[in-house]
Amino acid sequence: MKKTITGIALSAILFPIVAACAPQQTAQTPTQPAPEATTPASPTPNAQTSPVPGANAQNVADLIGNNPSLSTLSSVIDEADLNDTLEQGGPYTIFAPSDQAFAALPAATRERLLQDENRALLRQILTNHVVPGSLTASQLQAGQIQTQAGSPVNVQIDGQQVRINEATVTQPDLQASNGVVHIVDRIILPPNVNL
Repeated sequence: MKKTITGIALSAILFPIVAACAPQQTAQTPTQPAPEATTPASPTPNAQTSPVPGANAQNVADLIGNNPSLSTLSSVIDEADLNDTLEQGGPYTIFAPSDQAFAALPAATRERLLQDENRALLRQILTNHVVPGSLTASQLQAGQIQTQAGSPVNVQIDGQQVRINEATVTQPDLQASNGVVHIVDRIILPPNVNL
């Protein structure tokens, strides 16, 4: 009985103190959410989503495979068993010959390159179009750069026009998740290869 009376007395004393503190906490809570409410939550997700277009989610092999003007290159990459390398490695800068560039080769040469016994030569030619690193057209500098094939190519810049050896970049800066692709109008042969 004494414990109950003491408990009631204590609660009667403590209740006004707690009640006095409660309004101060309530007054602080509205001011804390207010900055959060004024901080726009939606622009951050939009900013993260907008710079990631569908092309950026593709690796360079997928980007080449999905580009209608690079269908020949895509099939030749398959023939040379380079898909896994281009999907998982990188970053790469790829000077991708267009379908017209492959069409400029004599039909007999194209057939010869696709024969099993010439697979190493085909890989050498294809890797001569690949440079380590991700270089946009504006980052390319005049001079020589080393290709994955182990031979250098000559970069020439004339205003907005970029040439790699004798090939002209016709469509620059196709961005992929593991590099960048520049479409060129000619096949870039290694110096020791004569087709």
